[in-house]
Amino acid sequence: MDNIKSQIHTLQNKLSSLRPPQEFFNIKNVSKPVNFSDLQSRVSYNLGYYSSNYALIVGCLSIYTLLTNLLLLFVLVFVILGFIGINKLEGQGLVTPFGSFNTTQLYTGLLCISVPLGFLASPISTLLWLIGASCMSVFTHASFMEKPIETVFEEETV
Repeated sequence: MDNIKSQIHTLQNKLSSLRPPQEFFNIKNVSKPVNFSDLQSRVSYNLGYYSSNYALIVGCLSIYTLLTNLLLLFVLVFVILGFIGINKLEGQGLVTPFGSFNTTQLYTGLLCISVPLGFLASPISTLLWLIGASCMSVFTHASFMEKPIETVFEEETV
């Protein structure tokens, strides 16, 4: 129970550090980096400054991939509900009109159904698309957003 409370507290801290959309999508702060060191400087600063916003973007893209790949969503829900259902039996067998099945047989049946469906759902290509789309959107934003003026002056005085 304490673990759940700490996870909720961590999530609340992350959500409180979200930058407002007016700041995140401020077109006035968009410009092409002058050189590679400027690009590195912008990316390293913006990844830390907008990290919660970027995590939210990756989360939204993850939900989008599951909603567009319904077979993968079905397989994930099927496996999770299968494990929950088998664990609710607490080690006892499942008695049906077709016969009695012990937990080992149920796990084997779940595996035999979910693995072929998992291969058909193409999780690897979905994961690669998610990685590519996330990297492109995050790094594009991080490289084109200028750092605030205050940080530029702080770097020069050091």
